[in-house]
Amino acid sequence: MNELEGLTALIIEPHAGMRANVHSMLNMCGLTRIEHASSSNQAIKHLGLRSFDLILCEYDLEGGQDGQQLLEDMRHHKLMPLATMFFMVTAEGNHSKVVSAAELAPTDYVLKPFTADRLLERIARALDKRAAFMPVYTLMEAGDQRDAVEACIAGQRLHPRHAVDFLRLRAELHMFLGEPEQAEPIYRQLIEVKAIAWARLGLAKTLFLRRQFDEAKGVLQELVDGNRNFVDAYDWLARTHAAVGDLAQSQAVLADAVAVSPHAVRRLRTLGETAFEAGDTGAAEKALKQVLAKARYSEFRDPEDHVKLVRTLVRKGDPVAAASVIRDLERSMGGRPNTTLCSAISSALLHEYTGNTARLSEALATALGACREAPGLSADLKLELARACLENDMEEGGAELVREVMRNASNDAGMARAMGVLESAGFPDLARTLAQESRQHVVDLVADGAARARGGDYKGAVNLMLEAAAKLPSNPSVAFNAALALLRCLEHEGWEDRLGQQVTGLIGNVRQLDPGNPKLGALSALHHQVLRKYDRNGQGRVVKAAPVQKAIQESR
Repeated sequence: MNELEGLTALIIEPHAGMRANVHSMLNMCGLTRIEHASSSNQAIKHLGLRSFDLILCEYDLEGGQDGQQLLEDMRHHKLMPLATMFFMVTAEGNHSKVVSAAELAPTDYVLKPFTADRLLERIARALDKRAAFMPVYTLMEAGDQRDAVEACIAGQRLHPRHAVDFLRLRAELHMFLGEPEQAEPIYRQLIEVKAIAWARLGLAKTLFLRRQFDEAKGVLQELVDGNRNFVDAYDWLARTHAAVGDLAQSQAVLADAVAVSPHAVRRLRTLGETAFEAGDTGAAEKALKQVLAKARYSEFRDPEDHVKLVRTLVRKGDPVAAASVIRDLERSMGGRPNTTLCSAISSALLHEYTGNTARLSEALATALGACREAPGLSADLKLELARACLENDMEEGGAELVREVMRNASNDAGMARAMGVLESAGFPDLARTLAQESRQHVVDLVADGAARARGGDYKGAVNLMLEAAAKLPSNPSVAFNAALALLRCLEHEGWEDRLGQQVTGLIGNVRQLDPGNPKLGALSALHHQVLRKYDRNGQGRVVKAAPVQKAIQESR
């Protein structure tokens, strides 16, 4: 029984006796490099220092966060390499509610009680699949998704028993590369071979990204009707309703999803925000209170959640509860980034409601000052702060915030929302002026960068576009053109590790901000071409052999 020899494991279990028991089982299976964590916070600290081959996590963790929420944090914050095997250990009574959260995708589940032989059987099965996919994972971790697609094709040929999983990963890679048109036939092929729910979900995603919302909605509604536990389908159906402006229906779908899988903090947050936008303050309050309760024990708490709850309570007309939330924010999150800023915005909203003009002016001034040092504040809260400034004799500060949001607007809807803040405050002319100025500012930056590149000043183009990307981190057009400038510079001036690393981040930013960009596939192809030219992988390191060939050789 030496299958686990040399592997590393992390046991996440609150009870010392159970930790020792699982440790002994792993020892019996041949695994000796084992670390322990008794809570989710300890686990996060371990994962911040090193990676593990295997994680065994108890579902019923103590301290407020369960294993399902911990896995959500790990996935969202990319704390686990793709090759890490994550096993959720759960009692029979919790199994159905853990399995219902399909979007969290643990490697497998281990039902208690279990024996060493049963545990080894599950791990051996996961190791076999991991070995088949390791070439793809290696390329993906290196940032070389283009070669990872080719490795999927090769892996499917070498390991036909995993053909469906290779096809699925290949389709997901095409989606990541901004190529929904390449992913669609793969998903349709999978649907024809067998009616796999996730393949139909993948098809719906390709339709959504190409703005074919009605067709996407039909596919997603069928999925939800056919499987009431398929929470991923709920999420995308809600997004589709929101994309066409039907917030009430989006809220209803999200509420159904939360009823099925009540522990996913990000879904609860989206429900709260959607309900607030739809005018349902009662539902917004309930969802946002759950967000605070469930995220309280996470290492990744966000003070913006407190502001959103304060805003909801103020709109509802409950200043006493709002004041209590502000005190909780200051007490529970003191010293964390943006806490001072979020406290000031929350206080401004409260004082605006109660009519305390002196305290309101003080809070707005504090918030504006802190905002200059907090570029990570969401556009939603920047506009809330701007509204309060514009309506309370601080027009200059409010207009500057709106200008910043406009320049960073990722789409026309974001620009329209920023304009709406100015228009509602009685500044329609200023709204049009700032919108035109912001659009022209971005156009001029991009045009100047392109002109420099055409004139052969590739370094000048890079410097200009990197400066623009730093000032406008949420503008997809600026991120796209900055990435293009860097790639052209590398192509003509030679490889630089610094630029190679920056271009990977910029392309990732474009994918996040504008996944439906029709030019994203071409940008990814140019990136791949430049990497190949200098025999580099996605992280800028020299590749000794052709990546796909090397990956295939290693899998044999």
